[in-house]
Amino acid sequence: MGFAGLDHVQIAAPAGCENQARAFFGDLLGLMEVPKPPQLHGRGGAWFQVGPQQLHVGVQEPFVPARKAHPALLVDEATLDELARRLTGAGAAVNWDHELPDARRFYTVDPWGNRLEILTRGRPPAGG
Repeated sequence: MGFAGLDHVQIAAPAGCENQARAFFGDLLGLMEVPKPPQLHGRGGAWFQVGPQQLHVGVQEPFVPARKAHPALLVDEATLDELARRLTGAGAAVNWDHELPDARRFYTVDPWGNRLEILTRGRPPAGG
């Protein structure tokens, strides 16, 4: 059995989430939206490119936010700090966590309360 990696991660959101998904993941975080296959359009949600993988925002009803399970988005050092500034400027919580050796990271939440981790690796934690 040979696994090649992760193709995508899906997070749940309530019906009608598309505009908020585009504003948060596209405009604020800077992820590029990718088209869904036509046969899946009716399901709602939106898909975004994250490096060679994708993040899918899928509609789930009833919706309950994931407060512990989460995707961790890997970025470079400059992007980590820029995203923290942008999120804070947009009124989103940015909670730095210094517990992971050889990484800097913070947690935030998407517009529906799902937990997201954003991190960079390669140097000991410092500051925020």
